Amino acid sequence: MFQSLVIYILLLDECFCFPVTHDVCCCFFPSGLVPRLLGDILSLWICNLLAHVINTYAIDDSMSHTGEIKNCSQAVTGFFASMLTYPFVLVSNLMAVNNCGLAGGLPPYASVYPTWVDCWRHLSREGDLSRGNSVFFRKLPAGKTYTSEQKRFC
Repeated sequence: MFQSLVIYILLLDECFCFPVTHDVCCCFFPSGLVPRLLGDILSLWICNLLAHVINTYAIDDSMSHTGEIKNCSQAVTGFFASMLTYPFVLVSNLMAVNNCGLAGGLPPYASVYPTWVDCWRHLSREGDLSRGNSVFFRKLPAGKTYTSEQKRFC
């Protein structure tokens, strides 16, 4: 059941246009919407599951300030869940500007991807699924150099 649902969602995102007439196309599924929805659903699920486990099994009701601790656990699990689902947000944002006509969404500044799954695979191969995840700690891509002619890492 779950596997067929995932395949159905993948097919929906790849077929984001359907023909109304021969020359008119009504776009109802913008590219990048599916990874954003999947990321948000997973984030909510992880956050609530971890908060429930912590509040049920790790926090004793006899402790003082139980309410404040439970509120903090919800915030911490939300932060942790957003870290885990960041690749979905990244892929969604990249697909939003993918081949849109802006300079930042076209080569040589960005690759052009036919679907969000191709974008995910490319970022995974390059080891860039967590790029931009941290505000304070930035990592230089290992084995890559920045070329000023192409204005990107090669």
